[in-house]
Amino acid sequence: MQLSILLAIYAAVLGLIVGSYLNVVIYRLPRGLSTVFPRSGCPSCGAPIRARDNLPVVSFLVLGGRCRACRTPISWRYPAIEAATSLLFVASFLRFGPSLAALAAALFCCLMVVLAMIDLEHMILPDRITLPGIAVGLALQPFLPWGGWRPALIGAALGAGILIAVWGLWYMVRREEGMGLGDVKMLALIGAFLGWKGVLVALFFSTLAGATVGLVLMRWGSLEMRSKLPFGTFLALGGLVALFFGTPIADWYAGLL
Repeated sequence: MQLSILLAIYAAVLGLIVGSYLNVVIYRLPRGLSTVFPRSGCPSCGAPIRARDNLPVVSFLVLGGRCRACRTPISWRYPAIEAATSLLFVASFLRFGPSLAALAAALFCCLMVVLAMIDLEHMILPDRITLPGIAVGLALQPFLPWGGWRPALIGAALGAGILIAVWGLWYMVRREEGMGLGDVKMLALIGAFLGWKGVLVALFFSTLAGATVGLVLMRWGSLEMRSKLPFGTFLALGGLVALFFGTPIADWYAGLL
């Protein structure tokens, strides 16, 4: 029991550290900047962030959510992503135990967090994340308890195929793109990690979440029928649901049939 608690604490701390780096990726990658150099600085005044001010979540609280140099407010996004990544790392450990599967789950969570936030801010899903993600997901299959080459290949093909079909049908009817091809690659990534069952669960929950948010925003008058939503953000949510609950959900549904 004590060892499990220590490992959970280690997972939480590691998640905070990784989450801090994910913030760098989310900010710099869409802007074509290196995620390694130079060292992090304040987006407003450019002052380098000192080591003592770069402690995940803690520094944000100590500084009162403001830059030490210029006192400009720091976005809530930074500590939120650090905390969320920490929670996802702990969840991966609790769900899969001290195993390679937990590490793979944590990596998948990182990909979902980065893609969700980039799509939310920029409405893009970079190939530099989705394509290597597909390759890594397929490569890990022999080592995963839920994995296998066949389900993963089917999942990647099914994920891409479903959204390509939707994209093509929408274009034929409306003569415009209803979604970006980045969504296609992202769902293929989910399939490469989680197999075809994971694709179906992720697609169901992402569509449900996207439709719900869209209807609410339309009701409030902040969204029109032709407005676009960052579907990748909802795909990330569906992917996380599929990771932690996909197998029980799929088995339960198959039992009903």
